[in-house]
Amino acid sequence: MPLIEVTLVAGRPPEHLRELITRLTEAAEAATGAPRGNIRVILREVPAAHWAAGDVTIEERNEEQP
Repeated sequence: MPLIEVTLVAGRPPEHLRELITRLTEAAEAATGAPRGNIRVILREVPAAHWAAGDVTIEERNEEQP
């Protein structure tokens, strides 16, 4: 049973998340031959203040942009 876990910064519209689930499921089905019903997708949304690169959070980076 394929399990796909994706971590994203929170804030995308629900329809974009739904589309991501569909496309990941289709890709796993094509790549592994696993039945669609056996494929699991977990999306984890993280607040922008909890995701950092180079000691700068995404929230801080977004605040710096004009």
